[in-house]
Order: sequence, then structure tokens, then C-alpha cells
Amino acid sequence: MNTLLLSSESASDIKLCADYLQNGQLVAVPTETVYGLAADASNPDAVRAIFTAKGRPANHPLIVHVPDKAAIGRWAKNVSNTAFVLADAFWPGPLTLLLHKAEHVSSVVTGGLDTIGLRMPSHPVLLALLQQYQLTVAAPSANPYKKLSPTSACQVLAGMQGKIPAVLDGGACQFGLESTIVDLTGSKPVIVRAGPITAAEISAILGEPVAQPLQHSVAVPGNISAHYQPDKPLYCFTRSELLLRLAESDQAVALLGLTEFEAQPLVKQYPMPAEATAYGQRLYHTLFMADQAAVAAIWCELPPEQEPWQAVHDRLKRASSNL
Repeated sequence: MNTLLLSSESASDIKLCADYLQNGQLVAVPTETVYGLAADASNPDAVRAIFTAKGRPANHPLIVHVPDKAAIGRWAKNVSNTAFVLADAFWPGPLTLLLHKAEHVSSVVTGGLDTIGLRMPSHPVLLALLQQYQLTVAAPSANPYKKLSPTSACQVLAGMQGKIPAVLDGGACQFGLESTIVDLTGSKPVIVRAGPITAAEISAILGEPVAQPLQHSVAVPGNISAHYQPDKPLYCFTRSELLLRLAESDQAVALLGLTEFEAQPLVKQYPMPAEATAYGQRLYHTLFMADQAAVAAIWCELPPEQEPWQAVHDRLKRASSNL
């Protein structure tokens, strides 16, 4: 099939996108985090098509994107007041709430689990689409399984051309990293995937500390050791390690650096922002560009260890070959 590129500025293209979704087909859509591969969450056959297109194992749960906060009661059960407090504070936005799924929710969506991840996206195009056509969509990142998440329509096409009917171009993603996931199925909220919203921000709203274990066994999107990977090998080093390797290396490399390194013929440098949010927004796009370059490997200068950088470190760890 030929994958159509639809424009978010065209009313007829928006309508065509809605028609695809309502008829059980897939469309890649923009969100404020990354582009998602969307299917009608109430249509199990449509959702199954997501796994086929991505090559994703069927036991990996999907996040469901909802048009409003009232959808919590439609898609989840035994919901604590904490969920509504967090939704009031952060929705629409890049926070996914992990809750007990409602009885009617298909296990295809949840990867066979009795929990469901819900979020209300803040991207104006997707939110308007969901609200105007009363849609609720399951939408993991719109890329082949384990590969780089796309933050632009052209990145989606690079990985999904011919596998899905259409991509809705809504511009570059605001955050560039997947949503924070907070597990609300236990006695205390626990962050089980780092993202744009930090533990400190959630704690400030709840008035209590929120745990964020570096390792856990909760099955959520992105919680596998190898993920978000470019095709070329990615290696992460400290600045001092990079200086030594650059002095000894005779291979062509792409270098993502927080600081500028001395120019070298075999090194293609990609300067990265020194602020965590801006770095996260640019990470996948820069890795995509570096992956297209005529180099043998991608090297990355490790960013600081402070809390605002936790989501970046999580993605680099899963994408790299040496962490």
C-alpha cells in the first residue's frame, strides 16, 4: 500500500483520518510526546493491526488516548481519587495513568493484563480529532518495534511507509519523549516510566513523595532493556572518555555532544541543548539524522545525572550498546 501524508491544516484530511479510524484502519497521528500509531481502541481487530504493522509482541500493552477526563470512568474501574487529582493537574498532557481496566476493555489493548494506561493528549490536532469525532484510540509510538520513536511525520514515513494507510502531519512534537507513566493500582503511586512530567512535579500535586524505582517488573510500554534504537550502534560516554576515544579512533562517527569538541574530519558533530527539556525534545530527531549520516557508529556525551534528566537517561540506556 502507499501511505498517504495527510495535512493537519486540511479539514478534508482531518475528516479522512477520522474515517480511517472509524472504519478500523490505522493512522499515525501527532501527539505532544511522539507520533503514535492509532487505532480505534474499542475495535480489537483494528488494535491487532497495530501489533502487525509494528512487529510488536501481542503481550505488550498499549496506551489509550482519550478525549476527556470523563473517559477515566468509561475505561477504568475502582479508580482512586488520586487519579482524578493527577488528571486535573496534568491533563491534557504527557502523563499516563495506569489503572484497573473496566470489564468491557479488550485484552488485546492491554496485552492480556487487567490494567490499562490512559492519557488525554494535549497536541491540539489530536485532541480536536478525538473530541470532534468522539474517538478513543490505542496509540503506541509509530515506528517498527524497538526502533527510534518518531517526532515528525517524515520519521514515521521512514519506518512505516507501505505498512499503514496514512500519516497525519501535525508538525514536530513538543516534548519528543514518551509520556510519564504513573502506576495507581497499588496503595501508593509509583512512576514506572520516566517522562516529561517528573516525580517532583507529581509529588508537589499529591503532597507526598512518589517512588520512581530504576528497575521494576510492571509491564508497561517501553519497559524492555533494548528499545528506541537507531540502526547504527549507539555508544554513550562521559566527556573525558570521548576525548580519549576521539584521539584514538580512525572510524567515521556521529557525535551528540553537550559541549563542543575539536573539529575532526571523521567526526560529524550534532550539538545538543544543555537543558533537559530541550534535549529530550531534540533527542530522537537528532539520533534519526545521525543514523542517516555516512558514519559507522553514533557516540553520545552522557548528560547530567539530576532528576530532570532521568527520562533522557532512561531512553539512552535502552537505545545504547554499552549502558
